[in-house]
Amino acid sequence: MQTRGESLKRGFKCALGYVALIWVVHIFNVLLGGYLRTLGIAPRDTSTLWHILTAPWVHNDYAHLMGNTVPGAIFCFLIGMTGKKVWWEVTAFVVLIGGVGIWFIGGVGTIHFGASILVYGWLSYLIVRGIFNRSFRQTFLGIILGFCYSGLAWGLLPLVEGMSWQGHLFGAIGGIIAGMIITSDDPLPKSPKKQLLVDEANPYRLS
Repeated sequence: MQTRGESLKRGFKCALGYVALIWVVHIFNVLLGGYLRTLGIAPRDTSTLWHILTAPWVHNDYAHLMGNTVPGAIFCFLIGMTGKKVWWEVTAFVVLIGGVGIWFIGGVGTIHFGASILVYGWLSYLIVRGIFNRSFRQTFLGIILGFCYSGLAWGLLPLVEGMSWQGHLFGAIGGIIAGMIITSDDPLPKSPKKQLLVDEANPYRLS
């Protein structure tokens, strides 16, 4: 059974890994004169289907990068605390479902990239996972996050020109589906010792 310290350490590793990756990619992009932007998703262009895997890590400029760094690191940390396997599973759902949604729904002639697809996916997962896991603690955390980041809901609508609302929307859908399907994030059962104490406190509990 993992300790609190191990969970925190794992969460920090996931957060630092995410931040390091997007910053290193962006620095290379700057050095290459923005060439990596071509790794974005061009809707209905079959040659960019594989860009579903690369688009979330590329950013347009430092403002775009900074906007995704802090919230992404926070959500990475919270998911990573649950487990490395959970982080990979949730991220896979978000990247694939979000990317496919962009490819089908995005405007022809546009190119979509940026970690906001991950930010929206991770956040939506954290908001809903407690409901499906029947965990009061996870549900309470989801409520707090939903309240603190409620302003991001506007990003799900086509209100700002040049912003990939499709990436936000389908990234969020990917996070919700991850919360519904994966089971590796279920709260650990009570230890035998704690369970014994519960049984002793309820001597007439039926087996």
